[in-house]
Order: sequence, then C-alpha cells, then structure tokens
Amino acid sequence: MASTTGRDRAKADRHSALLAEAARLFAERGFTGVSLEDLGAAVGVSGPAIYRHFANKQALLGAILIGVSERLRDGGRTVIDRTDDAVSRLSQLVAFHVDFALTDADVIRVQDRDLASLGEEDRRTVRRLQREYVEMWIGVLAAVHPERPEQDLRVRAHACFGLINSTPHSIRTGQGSLDQTDVRAILTEMAEAALAV
Repeated sequence: MASTTGRDRAKADRHSALLAEAARLFAERGFTGVSLEDLGAAVGVSGPAIYRHFANKQALLGAILIGVSERLRDGGRTVIDRTDDAVSRLSQLVAFHVDFALTDADVIRVQDRDLASLGEEDRRTVRRLQREYVEMWIGVLAAVHPERPEQDLRVRAHACFGLINSTPHSIRTGQGSLDQTDVRAILTEMAEAALAV
C-alpha cells in the first residue's frame, strides 16, 4: 500500500511538473516551438513518457489553460462568498487577479499567444469558464455602480483584465527593476482607479 501511495505521489508530482514546465516553455517559445522531447527533458523523462500523463501536446496545453480558467473562476467565487460589501468584494477581486497575474505570468503569455492551438472542445471550455469569471466581476461592478449600463461595466471589466494581465509583457527583472510588492501596489492602485472603487 505504501509503495502504491508513493508511486501515486510521484506520478502526481511529475504531472504538476509537466504542467509548470510546459507553461514556462510555451511562454518562452510558443506552443509550436516546443517538442515533446523538450518537455520531457525539462522534467527529466523521455518525450514519449509524457503520454503516460497526457494524450498529446495539445491535451497538455488544454490542461494548462482549462486549469487556470478554473482557478480564476473558483477563486472569484471564493472572494464573492466571503464578503458581503460590494466595494470590498471589488477590491478583493482586484487583489486576487493581481496576485494571479504576478504568479502565473507564463500562463497569461500562453493564453495570449496559443489559445487558437487548443482543440475545439477545450477552447469552448476555456471560453465558458472565462465568461463565468467575467460575469462575476460584472455582477460586483453592477452593485458598486448601479447607474451604469451592463455594457459599460463589461468594457470596464475587460479593460481592467488587460491592464493587470499586461504584467508578463511589462515587468522586467534585473538592475533597476521593481520588486513584486511595488508592482502589486501599482497594479492595484491603477485597477481600482480604473474601476472607480
């Protein structure tokens, strides 16, 4: 029993490592620029060993983008469920999305560049999950700004995502760069100002 548990844990760890390394490599080189051999080498296995975890490279991309879309939707629900005040909900949604952007920058780059490489069913799933997340924001924005029409709020929500999700393209490391605390504060301030929190 213990060996089975150890094997299961090792398989789960390898699965997670594959997702993380695939996101990093896809962000760096693009989906078409990464081979199964590249992915295997990044986690210390042969390319064909990836088939023990994913049907193919496209399924791996689907797992990355569906997984992050589910985390956003579920995290948004958690924020909404733990707060009654609309202004607090909006501020916490901003903080949640800023944290996501700072920790999952690779996935944002993959989504921006490689969404079209998904299979049709996975693409529909990602789009549905993203719509659910956007609708949460619009519901909270409607409570904060009841005088504004829904289309106005929809534009504001998407513009806010664009502002926050720009981090993978705008943050640089090295001498003279800002640390994450400073970047978090800037993004939060700008997003809240854009939403008139």
